[in-house]
Amino acid sequence: MFDLTGKVAVVSGASSGLGIQIATAYAKQGADLVIVARRLERLEDLAIKLTRKFGVKVLPLKCDVTSTDDIASVAERAEKEFGHIDILVNCAGSAKNAGVVDMTDEQWEFTINTDETSVFKMTRAFARIMQKHKYGRIINIASMYGLVGNTEIFTTAYHTSKGAVVNFTRAVAAELATNGITCNAICPGYFETELTRDTLNSPSFQEFAKTHVPMQRYGKPGELDAAAVFLASDEARYVTGVILPVDGGYTCI
Repeated sequence: MFDLTGKVAVVSGASSGLGIQIATAYAKQGADLVIVARRLERLEDLAIKLTRKFGVKVLPLKCDVTSTDDIASVAERAEKEFGHIDILVNCAGSAKNAGVVDMTDEQWEFTINTDETSVFKMTRAFARIMQKHKYGRIINIASMYGLVGNTEIFTTAYHTSKGAVVNFTRAVAAELATNGITCNAICPGYFETELTRDTLNSPSFQEFAKTHVPMQRYGKPGELDAAAVFLASDEARYVTGVILPVDGGYTCI
């Protein structure tokens, strides 16, 4: 089960963090890849590693996921290279944090564009390719913060953008269901990446995790892989519109 050999997966935000982890998980299952981000050198390094280790074909492409022109160029190049796109993972994201009272227009617009509008633009471009073949798996990386608020970090725009991604997922799932295309969202909890490592390992966060996360720890590398592989698989053909938290139980209390 869950063999992705012969499938082509596009993974945005693949130059760091969860994007690298998901791209690696797909390569391990046999999928060829189109990996996109702004930092091309990192993508090229990852492409070499994945090709050597798993024997899959990997196309690294520079892309600003807020740019309609960049996305159109990447979609055209990917389709020309592989002929079809089977899986899209919208993993790219960033945020400028502040509470509602102190947040500036620039912070708000940056976060909404990067974390919400980019998901729409990427989905629009690649769903058009998927429709030609009556097959597709769209997986949006939202956040547990798209389901709940929090009192630890004031980040109003991030909550808003990820909440929008959650319902965008439902809308797209309903719209594309008769085209052989599923659309689901994963809502990660706290996961260690290069951007979060110092925070997650701080004494204050360790204490916070013990009181707010039922499993009393943050997610480890690889613990998101099973959800991403399952939702990308043929076996998940009857699963669409699902919002799947992978958060150690954070959103269940």
